[in-house]
Amino acid sequence: MRFRLLPAITAAFMLLTFASAQAQTEDKTYTLRLAETWGPNYPILGDTTRSMAAMAEKMSNGRLKIRIDSSNKHKAPFGIFDLVKAGQYDMGHTASYYYKGKIPNAMYFTTVPFGMIAAEQYAWFYYGDGMELMRKVYEPHGLLSFPGGNTGNQMGGWFSEEIKSLEDLQGLKMRTPGFAGEVMAELGVAVTNVPPGELFTALDRGTLDALEWVGPALDLPMGFHQIVNYYYSGWHEPGAEVQFLINDKTWSSLPEDLQEILRVAMRTAAYDMYAQSMHMNGQAWSTMKENYPNVQAKVFPPKVIDALRTATEKLLAEAAENDPLAREIIQSQANYIKTIRPWTDISDKAYLNSVSPSAE
Repeated sequence: MRFRLLPAITAAFMLLTFASAQAQTEDKTYTLRLAETWGPNYPILGDTTRSMAAMAEKMSNGRLKIRIDSSNKHKAPFGIFDLVKAGQYDMGHTASYYYKGKIPNAMYFTTVPFGMIAAEQYAWFYYGDGMELMRKVYEPHGLLSFPGGNTGNQMGGWFSEEIKSLEDLQGLKMRTPGFAGEVMAELGVAVTNVPPGELFTALDRGTLDALEWVGPALDLPMGFHQIVNYYYSGWHEPGAEVQFLINDKTWSSLPEDLQEILRVAMRTAAYDMYAQSMHMNGQAWSTMKENYPNVQAKVFPPKVIDALRTATEKLLAEAAENDPLAREIIQSQANYIKTIRPWTDISDKAYLNSVSPSAE
């Protein structure tokens, strides 16, 4: 009898051991460190990281905590990719096109000139090829990337002088990042990328003749309207998506339920950023029109737009020819636009065109 009980006792002991280990795993608290490009308490962009962290902690009953370090803490606003890749931080919140010098194919996941608007881009990410192609780009670097929030259509920038022709772009000193910077350079613009905290000073001192930041909600607090008057509509970032970066080792160390909680928190915070951007841009533009009548809203002349489009197509063709993965991404986005844009045209675009006269 004693020997018959032994297997049962052993099995019971193993079950209790497993249950104890599982309970310890479920009770374990995971604290992740996130580095963001933005300064402390930065509106919209910074709101997104704080919202994501709060949701993740609440949904996990406190098992998943995320500590956020802004650029004043880590001192590397454009170094988020390296910080997360090296494991100095578990996560990052930044924009992929800041790292085109290190991983050129990353910039397509922020936005492409004359490309998809935000709604189309989200559809491509989650129901087209976007997430899988982004995995192909970041996986070799030991990273995962997730959509991190969309600003919507960005403004074309602040200019010290009115742009009346292509000649006015020659030698213009302008801050504009990503693929748009390469396009502008093709037309003779002297392009540079200046960290957000230095933009006002650079414009004020004449180090820059023009700059592109985001839109009224984030431009108004920066004070650009106090220096220059010409505010141009966009062509370059029709749906600018920032990103959450995660070190793959960190991701793999999380239990499956916390991975899913983090995934949901990131996706929800990203969508909320899009809604918040729309809301705050509308409010800020109303304030700007009322309080700063010197600001002149402009659109680039047709010949300038045509030249920008031609330069964009040329650079995309060159990138596709020189890099198979770039070709796959560019072709995927082009094909998706062919599929989705006709619907955008007869729905949102047709609606706005039809109601605009009465709305004025």
